[in-house]
Amino acid sequence: MTGPLSHIQVLDLSRVLAGPWASQNLADLGANVIKIERPIVGDDTRKWGPPYLKDRDGNDTSETAYNMAANRNKRSATIDLSKAEGALLVRKLALKSDILIENFRVGGAAKFRLGYDELAAENPGLIYCSITGFGQNGPYKDRGGYDFIIQAMGGLMSITGEPGDQGGGPQKVGLAVSDLFTGMYASVAILAALTHQERTGEGQYIDLALLDCTAAILSMMATSYFISGKSPVRMGNAHPNVAPYGLYDTADGNLVIAVGNDPQFARLCNVLGLSKLASDSRFTNNAMRLANRVAMDEMLCSKIKQWHTPDLQAALNGSSVPCGAVNSIGEVFDDPHIKHRGIKTTLQHPLSEKVSVAGSPIRLSKTPVSYRLPPPLLGEHTDEVLSDELGLDAVDIAHLRSEHVI
Repeated sequence: MTGPLSHIQVLDLSRVLAGPWASQNLADLGANVIKIERPIVGDDTRKWGPPYLKDRDGNDTSETAYNMAANRNKRSATIDLSKAEGALLVRKLALKSDILIENFRVGGAAKFRLGYDELAAENPGLIYCSITGFGQNGPYKDRGGYDFIIQAMGGLMSITGEPGDQGGGPQKVGLAVSDLFTGMYASVAILAALTHQERTGEGQYIDLALLDCTAAILSMMATSYFISGKSPVRMGNAHPNVAPYGLYDTADGNLVIAVGNDPQFARLCNVLGLSKLASDSRFTNNAMRLANRVAMDEMLCSKIKQWHTPDLQAALNGSSVPCGAVNSIGEVFDDPHIKHRGIKTTLQHPLSEKVSVAGSPIRLSKTPVSYRLPPPLLGEHTDEVLSDELGLDAVDIAHLRSEHVI
């Protein structure tokens, strides 16, 4: 096993996305991640299809794209926590692990003797990360939280979508970003705790909430509210603080143009044949352009509409004016730059010739990420984990299987 975390064992008791995303980040960096799943059922996302992976004959398998997106480089072991023997097996794995990630409702893990306090008493170096919708305390702590709900409650939907006076309404982001950001915050928190643990031997408890993380990523929108006292509103593709910065119609489509400073605005005007606009007192700096956005856009839009998208994109790139086409997912992975960067990652899979996933964007010069295992089949590594990690023999494992513990 390779990577900067190859000496670390992670016990992943989480499911769906936030927790699995965090553990996949650790796995890509070399950690030995053991994913515990319910027998027969498995992670909820194993049922979240179609689409399904195709087998070698082109037929659907039971493997969903959603599940495969967040579980590479892990071993899957099926253990029934509702059975005393099953809970004891997982407890033994936890006591041998450096990191545990779980997303039970508040107090749920303790029912199986897998709460932090009880485990830390025997494994004081354990880093224990709990991920919930609303955190371990507060008036909403007992509620369940899905990404869509959190995007709504966390304010993200209030600033996403077209303005109401243009017939728009609140929209969620096209990805489960509250889950994904929580998974990223979890990765950062775990690595910080790991640094402390390796210096002191002390583990610690991490309390991460989807709602907290969503409120945190409001970032400049939150600060704008704190300073102005006014809640930001939906502006579609317009930017509340920068202009011109938006999606503009061309003769055959559209193009995102993002002008971040005055020299860029002058270069944009030159490309469009509007050189005098850059020295117009209404548009000489960003604050003035914001104040006169409507008048400015009327002039810009009429010129942009005369260009074909590829021609305008080439002209703007040639003049160092930031811009970009709106790509479909297919176009993203056909893009020569994305191909050069190697984001698409292809792995061998037991049910198919291969499976492709969006790989890690982390580029480490000395300890690069590695792709060692495809997303596992449900329970694919149960016997291996019980044998290698807990020393059980074939007779022990057969007994557990006969009792439906595994």
